[in-house]
Amino acid sequence: MSNHSHTTVRFLAPADEPRWRALFRAYREFYRLPESEEVVSRAWGWMMDPRHECNALVAEADGEVLGFAHHRRFSAPYTGTTHLFLDDLFTDPAVRGRGVGRALITRLREMAAAEGRAGVQWVTAADNHQAQALYNTLATPASWITYDAEPLPRAAE
Repeated sequence: MSNHSHTTVRFLAPADEPRWRALFRAYREFYRLPESEEVVSRAWGWMMDPRHECNALVAEADGEVLGFAHHRRFSAPYTGTTHLFLDDLFTDPAVRGRGVGRALITRLREMAAAEGRAGVQWVTAADNHQAQALYNTLATPASWITYDAEPLPRAAE
């Protein structure tokens, strides 16, 4: 693969499954998540189900998928606006620095504009400095802090 390949961004297709699975496993490994083919298969099913909220873009050069951007639409009642949310962004480590992540986020921003949305939002790990270096050139860091809460069973009535 040459360094001057033109990267194209398109929607994930069924033929991308083997490569997407390899990249998604690497993404999960990067975040130190346990190996789980059940999770990988469930996520693939979501991406292939047109009724599911999750969608995926892939970046491709010379016929090879180099990265993905999982996204979904959401509404923000407090501002009365709608957005795209970037759930997962991953680029093959062998091609980092070649504009793959930038191309994926740019396409999401174009989609948001075409759909009349207020923008694209995402979160990243506080220690993911490499990704933040890119993100800081494309967006403004939000002042929001993210919380995760475990579900609770309903109290007996």
